[in-house]
Amino acid sequence: MLVKCGYKKGTTLFGYGYDFRQSNRIDKLMEGLKVKLETAYKASGNRKVTLITHSMGGLLVMCFMSLHKDVFSKFVNKWITIASPFQGAPGCINDSLLTGLQFVEGIASFFFVSRWTMHQLLVECPSIYEMLANPDFKWKKQPQIKVWRKQSNDGESSAKLETYGPVESISLFKEALRNNELDYNGNSIALPFNFAILDWAAGTRQIINNAQLPDGVSYYNIYGTSYDTPFDVSYGSETSPIEDLSEICHTMPKYSFVDGDGTVPAESAKADGFPAVERVGVPAEHRELLRDKTVFELIKKWLGVDQKMSKHSKSSRVADAPPNHHACV
Repeated sequence: MLVKCGYKKGTTLFGYGYDFRQSNRIDKLMEGLKVKLETAYKASGNRKVTLITHSMGGLLVMCFMSLHKDVFSKFVNKWITIASPFQGAPGCINDSLLTGLQFVEGIASFFFVSRWTMHQLLVECPSIYEMLANPDFKWKKQPQIKVWRKQSNDGESSAKLETYGPVESISLFKEALRNNELDYNGNSIALPFNFAILDWAAGTRQIINNAQLPDGVSYYNIYGTSYDTPFDVSYGSETSPIEDLSEICHTMPKYSFVDGDGTVPAESAKADGFPAVERVGVPAEHRELLRDKTVFELIKKWLGVDQKMSKHSKSSRVADAPPNHHACV
C-alpha cells in the first residue's frame, strides 16, 4: 500500500524487524532502532520520520521513546500505532505461560507448532512476561485467573473457586510451573516460572509507564474492535476440579471475553496515556488489521497521501493534524 502511494524502499520507506521472543528494551534492539531512524532521516533529505508500529512493536517504540527521548524527538515527526498491548494482553499471555498458545485450529493444527511446544518456548521469553497485565493500570475489571480446586474435609470432597489477579497470579505461576521441564536429546531441562525474567519485565513495565510523548511529535492510535478477546482464563470445573496446581499445565482453558481484536483487549490497546491526535477503533482481528482497507485509508490520511476517510471507522478523539513529512518507517 505504501509503495503504491509513492514511497520508495530504502529512500522514503524502511522496515525494522525484531525477535518477538526478546525483551522490548535490550540494548542491541534499542541501538539498532536508533541507527535505522537516523538512516531513514538522512536518506529522505533530513526530513523527520513517521513510525508505523503493530502489536509488540508499539511497546518496543515506547521503550525507545522513554529511554532515548531526545533521539526520538530529533528524528520522529509522527507515530502511528496499530493493535498495541499497552497494558498487556491478559487472557492470551496468562494462558501462554500456563498451557501455551494455539495459532491455528482444526486439521491445520497438525501441520503447525503444537500448543505445548509453544508453551515450552514462551515460558522463557522475556517479551511474554513484559505483556502480562499491568497491575498498576486501572482496569474496568481486573483480569483474573480462575481455578476450581478440589477440597477435602472429613473424607468429603468439594470444589472451591480460587481467583488470582495480576499480582496474586505470580504465586500461581510459580506453583503450577514448579515441575515444568523440557526433554531435549534425552535430557530433562527444568523450565519453571522464571523470576529473573519477571524482575527484568517489571523494569520494562516501569520504563513503559514512564514514557512521555515529546513535544512536536504527533501520535495516532488504531485499535481492533468487535471480536471476542480472551480476558479472564479458567481451569478445571466444579464437577472436575484440579487437585494439584501443576495439573493446570495439562488442561484446556476456558475464557471469558471482552471487546478487542481477538488478541489484545480494546481497553488495553487504547490506553497509551498519550494525547492522541486521533484514536480510532476498527472492527478487525489482530493480524488482519495490517491489511484492512479502513486502516489503509486512515494511514494515507495521516500521511497526507489521501484525504478520504472510510465512513465505517469510528473516532474517539479528533484534532487537526500538523504539517506532513514524507519519510516513513
